[in-house]
Amino acid sequence: MMKHTDVIVHVQTNYLPAQSDPDREQFVFAYTITLTNRGEEAVQLLNRAWTITDANGDISEVRGDGVVGQQPIIEAGASFSYTSGAVLKTPVGTMEGYYGMKTLTEQALQVAIPRFRLALPHILH
Repeated sequence: MMKHTDVIVHVQTNYLPAQSDPDREQFVFAYTITLTNRGEEAVQLLNRAWTITDANGDISEVRGDGVVGQQPIIEAGASFSYTSGAVLKTPVGTMEGYYGMKTLTEQALQVAIPRFRLALPHILH
C-alpha cells in the first residue's frame, strides 16, 4: 500500500531580477520542484493546491489540474521535475500546499508540499 510519505518533495527557488520591478512592488521568483517516488508503484499527479503568503500577510490560493500543463505519471524509483513561478508584492514570502495524486490502481494520495521561502538573495540573515 502506497503512503503519502513515499513521494518526496524537493524545492529550489531563485529570484528573477530581470523580470522584477521593485519600484512597482513586483518581485518574481522561479521555483523548481522535484518529486521522487520512493514507493513500490507508479503514481500520477492529478492536481495541486498552493497557499502563497507575502511579507504583508496577503494570501493567495492557487488550485488547478496538474502542473505546467501536465499530469505526469512517476514510476516507482523515478523522479519528475518542473519549474514554475510566483509573483509577490514583497521581497519575501512563502509557499506551501499539496499535490493530489493517485496510484495507477486508483488509490488516492495527498502529498504535502512543505512551506518554503521565496526571498531576495541576502535579504535574510
